[in-house]
Amino acid sequence: MDVTDVLEWSQTPLPSLTSPIMVVALEGLFDVASVASDALRWLVEDRTIQTLATIDYDPFYDFTQQRPHARIDGARRVIDWPENRVDLLHAHGARHDLVLVRGVEPHVRWRTFADTVIAVAEATGCEVIVTVGGAAEPVPHTRSPQVFGSSTNDGLVRRLGLSRPQYQGVTGLFGVLQTELDRREWPAIAMRVPVPHYLMNAKHPAATAALLKHLEHVLGAPTNHAGLADEVARWRRLHDSAVAADPQAMAFVRMLEAEFDRRAEAALPSGDDLAAQFEQFLREQNGDEPSP
Repeated sequence: MDVTDVLEWSQTPLPSLTSPIMVVALEGLFDVASVASDALRWLVEDRTIQTLATIDYDPFYDFTQQRPHARIDGARRVIDWPENRVDLLHAHGARHDLVLVRGVEPHVRWRTFADTVIAVAEATGCEVIVTVGGAAEPVPHTRSPQVFGSSTNDGLVRRLGLSRPQYQGVTGLFGVLQTELDRREWPAIAMRVPVPHYLMNAKHPAATAALLKHLEHVLGAPTNHAGLADEVARWRRLHDSAVAADPQAMAFVRMLEAEFDRRAEAALPSGDDLAAQFEQFLREQNGDEPSP
């Protein structure tokens, strides 16, 4: 089985794209509380998108783990299977078209799935691939989530102040994908946002909003992160109430707050400087300007 067996294009020929960037979010191990997949859902909220392609679900899943859902539509029974889709988002006035890969982390044939994502990036001419995820970590829910970014590309590390990958251990599809991108010397960024591990079964729209805010700065495209304000406030009240009901939990959160405030980790910078440095990197990649 190879890429041609699982990738089905919805449009041929492909539309002309403006300096496209790929953003990938997959439900699974590195999407704790669905913060990354929720980020891409908010990104396309109330916007017109074009479906460019779909990735066949059948070869990639153990359906005793990722069970499909049955529903009744009128008089018909319908089965909703896991969906892997490639969408195009063109935001008016944005510097980049966005190629969005959304779906569910596969259970098997990871290399084929990673090769398929890269084949889409090649066909659409994506200049950079950004993966977004969330991980359960010992951080307090009372602090603004920090978004961390890593890359093995010297230009991206220098321009955006990214760290180099340090993680060693059990990995997921993103680990395979990033390794293959490294092998091909394809510019890629891995973004992650920590989710409080003591509340990881709850929603965390603050973490989703943080991811969207950083994507907006890097991509130069509006991301609807401001629309999450009410959800952020509502879930903060729910989190506060859950912790307040347990004195031990309150003491634990105070300890996490103290540790959080002491740490000096290299979170992604934000604001106009981040966007300017990213655009400078792309100009260097395209040979428009010499690197310093």
